[in-house]
Amino acid sequence: MKEEFLHYIWKYRLLKTGNLKCCSGEKIEIIKPGTHNFDSGPDFFNAKIKIDDITWNGNVEIHVNSSDWYSHNHHTNKAFDNVILQAVYHHDKDVYRTNGQLIPTLVLDFDSRLLTNYENLLQNKLWIPCEKEIVKIDKFIISQWIEKLSIERLKEKSDSVNDLLKQNNNNWETAFYTQLASNFGFKLNSEPFELLAKSLPLNYLAKHKNNLLQIEALLFGQAGFLIDTGGDEYYNSLQKEYLFLKAKFNLKPIEKHLWKFLRSRPGNFPTIRIAQFAMLIYKSSSLFSKIIESVKPEEIKKLLLVETSEYWTNHYLFNKVSVNKVKSLGENSVDILIINTVIPFLFVYGKNKRDEKIATRAIGFLEKIKSEKNSILQSWEKLGIKSNSAQSSQALIHLKSKYCNIKNCLNCQIGNQVIKIQE
Repeated sequence: MKEEFLHYIWKYRLLKTGNLKCCSGEKIEIIKPGTHNFDSGPDFFNAKIKIDDITWNGNVEIHVNSSDWYSHNHHTNKAFDNVILQAVYHHDKDVYRTNGQLIPTLVLDFDSRLLTNYENLLQNKLWIPCEKEIVKIDKFIISQWIEKLSIERLKEKSDSVNDLLKQNNNNWETAFYTQLASNFGFKLNSEPFELLAKSLPLNYLAKHKNNLLQIEALLFGQAGFLIDTGGDEYYNSLQKEYLFLKAKFNLKPIEKHLWKFLRSRPGNFPTIRIAQFAMLIYKSSSLFSKIIESVKPEEIKKLLLVETSEYWTNHYLFNKVSVNKVKSLGENSVDILIINTVIPFLFVYGKNKRDEKIATRAIGFLEKIKSEKNSILQSWEKLGIKSNSAQSSQALIHLKSKYCNIKNCLNCQIGNQVIKIQE
């Protein structure tokens, strides 16, 4: 028996109806189960319980065995003195407050099929635990849950933005530059891109904002790509500029071996992404300020839709000529950058500046941008759940990683419904 399951039974009032009684014989009525507490302290705050003729307001503690009160050291913790009821699966010992008062104990009596359904979810090895049952769930419940999860995911990303702001002394442009660089790596090269940004302060790039060659020299040099000798004219020009700027700013490049080329299409090579990032820096100084002023996703897309400099139209790597092809940042890539960088930053900016219009605009952007495309969303679609926007695609990705993968069914509204299904 898992204590989390007992929390679920209590929270959703799934006890068998009838004459409830404490282990000491008093009649009990659960008027309000209380608010679920996920931090330290009692499991449910502000419950309202009637025991015999007296109505009590206070906290409720849930345990598998009543003796867990002692193994968890609640009997010496005054934070548990306002517990008005202990609800348990098995009563094996009376429990007392620190002042010696007896705490009423209720044994949780529920339909055994609830536990069977829950155990079935935990034990199966399907793509998602409720894969066979999800078709039975009301579409409205699923839709409401997806909407809630999209906000949950946005708030999770907001925490990362706030952490980044603290690391950068609340400098919005610098924090945005760092996050944008990280996401320019598109998972495979996210880490080296972030290290690159942290090794090269934005204000150094800003000092050379009108010179694309110098911006490229700084970025490629700091990325570790300008250490070879005997290159072509463009490479040698970058190398010469970088050696001067490296000494000027006392820079230390990251290691070249950190960049991953394997399992990546040539258009996604880090050399191409760095060239695109350089063009973005060149074309859009004070980028975050421009994004704050943008009221439509299309305006932001125009800012982010960049091509590489001319050299890279017939190169994927330094000093190796390839077939001519314009290498612009694709629309799908731009959408991903907006979803993972722009929207979380706008949302946090609006919240921190107490400008709800900006925070609401960020959420609105999620609704207007096309759904992402990946294997996770394809699998959801096979189960009858199709994503129609970035809002729903983000929610479904979050649902899979934060609920389904770790079998967090008790805190999932879909999982809740599956457990309640009575065969």
